[in-house]
Amino acid sequence: MAVLENCEPKRVFHYFEEICKIPHGSGNTKQISDYLVQFARDHKLNYVQDEMNNVVIYKPGTEGYENAPTVILQGHMDMVCEKRPDVEHDFTKDGLNLSVEGDYISANGTTLGGDDGIAVAYGLAVLESDTIAHPPLEVFITVDEEIGLLGAVGFDCSVLKGRRFINLDSEAEGSIWISCAGGETGISHLPVTRLEAKGEKLTVKISGLMGGHSGAEIDKNRANANSLLGTFLYGLKKKSYYELISVQGGQKDNAITRESTAELMILKEDLEAVKEYCAWIQQAWREEYAGTDEGITVTLTDEGEKEVKVLHPTSKEKVVFYLKNVPFGVQKMSGTIPGLVETSSNIGILTTTEDEVTATSSIRSSVETARDAISDKIEYLTEFLGGEYEIQGAYPAWEYRKDSPLRDKMVEVYEEMYGEKPNVVAIHAGLECGLFYKKMEGLDCVSIGPDMKDIHTSEELLSISSTERVWKYLVKVLAALKN
Repeated sequence: MAVLENCEPKRVFHYFEEICKIPHGSGNTKQISDYLVQFARDHKLNYVQDEMNNVVIYKPGTEGYENAPTVILQGHMDMVCEKRPDVEHDFTKDGLNLSVEGDYISANGTTLGGDDGIAVAYGLAVLESDTIAHPPLEVFITVDEEIGLLGAVGFDCSVLKGRRFINLDSEAEGSIWISCAGGETGISHLPVTRLEAKGEKLTVKISGLMGGHSGAEIDKNRANANSLLGTFLYGLKKKSYYELISVQGGQKDNAITRESTAELMILKEDLEAVKEYCAWIQQAWREEYAGTDEGITVTLTDEGEKEVKVLHPTSKEKVVFYLKNVPFGVQKMSGTIPGLVETSSNIGILTTTEDEVTATSSIRSSVETARDAISDKIEYLTEFLGGEYEIQGAYPAWEYRKDSPLRDKMVEVYEEMYGEKPNVVAIHAGLECGLFYKKMEGLDCVSIGPDMKDIHTSEELLSISSTERVWKYLVKVLAALKN
């Protein structure tokens, strides 16, 4: 028996569960892409699959809608792969372990991929149906959205004829998203040199953080473990001399880092002072982040006397200086839209090799010059410390369109169904809409989706009832787009 067998709408959740059986992390999308192609073949629908594994599936309009303007339903097939440290799961091979509790679906200690598997499920359920009234459809599913909108960047939009574009990648029922931030990934490469050293080897682990989406949750006063690690290492200098061996934290630049570690070497006689400092800073952080991250935990593991290669003192200082000064969090609020984050930065990944420390930040802004200013700041910091900086996956903001017949129609349908207006909002998270808005002249675009919680974290939840309501809304919208 399928885990989601009793969830309504049945066909939406059938396809969502099928998707969850297939590994589909960013960069690992061939299998899920081929699944979509096989679906199209099984249902005798025309399709396009490009070299990147992006897929478009076409379906003619139903009776009376044959000549209506084409509608594009769009989402992405890749998911963020995060898990709790205590969970054994290989995202390259294993399907997700789904469970239902009350109104919510989770994946038992891993990300669920509701962002954006639910868009794929909605699209397939519409394509399969022979009872839903709709205009000609282009169901367009991209790859690698979560690592810089790469599928959207590389896609040849000439195969898309529609100019009415419904993105299904939001996670707030009752909201119609009509603009979003642009962004890019900034990567700092700091060269390091090493010396042989002997002493008491310690591992300091910062854990227990909430984490979350680096766009949607960046204004929630949640701590970033990589940023905290910089604070820890700087403060420790005042309590005890130490050598630094490595720093490590985070798996995705677009997820607020939940755990970070540093390997240190100290004199054995300084061990108690370091323990006291760990206890003090843990309490200080729990007070600082009261209401959002009270679970911050600093764990010290003593590995005994070791002889290892540590960072040269100059390299150590450069790494600590970088972590203490690299931007994290909200950098500027919008001056025109109350409550909207304009510009932010998130140091999501931190790694150490024998000769390099690498730090990766997700930089977002609805204002291109502000985005570039943060990126320039990180570049300047990196180069000042003798490192190299690169930019990947830059994508434009999705600008507000004053005249939007699609938005107006969707507001009208929502009011008819619920007797109230939806929230028509701009968001700080990045969506593919911005890229397509730039690439496809005359595009009329909105974004909707069901309620989700804690996306990009191992606590991710998808609301069943909200999924059903948004499905009914989508069906009504398609029926209303006859002209």
